[in-house]
Amino acid sequence: MAETWSSSGIDVHLGWRPDTGRPGLADAIRAAIRSGRWQPGATVPSTRALAADLGVARGTVTRVYADLAAEGYLHTLQGAPTRVATAGALPQSAPRPVPREPAPRWDLRPGRPDLTMFPRADWQAATRKALQHAAAADFGYTSLLGAPELRAALAGYLSRSRGVLADPERTVVCCGFSHAVALLSRVLGERGVTETAFENPSLGIYRDIAVANGQRIRPVDVDAHGLRVSELDSPAVVVTAAHQYPMGVALAPERRASLTRWAAKTGAIVIEDDYDGEFRYDRQQVGALQALAPEHVVYAGTASKTLAPALRLAWLVLPRALVEPVRAAMFDSGARPPLIDQLALAELITSGAYDRHVRRARTEYRARRDRLLAALPGTVRPQGIAAGLHLLLMLDGPSSPAETDVLAACRRRSIGIEGLTQWWHGERGPGGVIAGYGAPAGHAFAGATQALVEALWEVTS
Repeated sequence: MAETWSSSGIDVHLGWRPDTGRPGLADAIRAAIRSGRWQPGATVPSTRALAADLGVARGTVTRVYADLAAEGYLHTLQGAPTRVATAGALPQSAPRPVPREPAPRWDLRPGRPDLTMFPRADWQAATRKALQHAAAADFGYTSLLGAPELRAALAGYLSRSRGVLADPERTVVCCGFSHAVALLSRVLGERGVTETAFENPSLGIYRDIAVANGQRIRPVDVDAHGLRVSELDSPAVVVTAAHQYPMGVALAPERRASLTRWAAKTGAIVIEDDYDGEFRYDRQQVGALQALAPEHVVYAGTASKTLAPALRLAWLVLPRALVEPVRAAMFDSGARPPLIDQLALAELITSGAYDRHVRRARTEYRARRDRLLAALPGTVRPQGIAAGLHLLLMLDGPSSPAETDVLAACRRRSIGIEGLTQWWHGERGPGGVIAGYGAPAGHAFAGATQALVEALWEVTS
């Protein structure tokens, strides 16, 4: 009876080589348990299932399980599934798995949309219609630039909503902005560009990706008017012009003009990360920088904030000179966004459902931002334009609490939030906390706001 139990989804990628035989398989399972990949108490695959996965005799797996049970790594019980032993029962020689940090009760982590707002019915309808109209040939090896239907839909959408000079033949669909940064860093390196400037502060993950793909990083400071363009001295730069992350400011009009003139004069490449350009609340959205110099600016957009990060759908609108190099880099990377998701997004855009969803989300996030601002104590100083999914609370005044104290007070209340100092490159700048008002579900936003206010009062009163 016990042999009929199946796996509960446990990681069975054991790194086992068949030539090591039964001892090697036992070692691989021990290592999976010691490292925490096979979590204490988790159901392990049945002997039949694991034998089939590994291509070995079932008796081999049975003997290995029996040996590991005798050693205390596994727990067996007649009529019940075999499980990894609980943490307290594991052999003392095995390092205890590091417990995973629990998800915060109140999620104010920045850069995250409200996932409960994902338009499930519209997405389902779009997927169904896309499948109905897709030709059999569409399921073969498609264009490296992305599904033609999505590239055409994006060209129209970006032109009317963001002012981008978009052409489907210059548009590439990739697997999120991280993938885009890796592709562009590699392409620039092949063209002799090995240094990229980043705003300071900025998200460290993208700087790390650029470094991993051959780029040196040159930090350029940001002030109340955005990137200090006069300090640029690199052949490439990544900029969040519409809404700087994390400082929350917009690149001033005179600096937008100065940046594109500089790029045209020097031949530099500007990578415009328009990560939340649809969400401006106090005025009409500022158009994309790309329209000022389309042969020198790479426009990058994403569905991660408007729909959901898990879709891993992003897009680049490229200068003509970069289209073929990026196409080749896409081939080398081997990464492709799923075709069905591309077709569904194309249908969502062309049907008008995407615009309706963005308008609903914009209204909701604007109301949340207003409510959060109204609830904050007067001892903290909000910074940034009315836009996006986060609010920066600066802590650099003479009577301001330390960032570490605020974060500690938030942790005590199980609030997920981020500090500002981690995003400075090189010498640390002023402290602050970055509160994301997009992440909580609608019913949880009031509680999250109240918890944050209590944490701030604790350290400021």
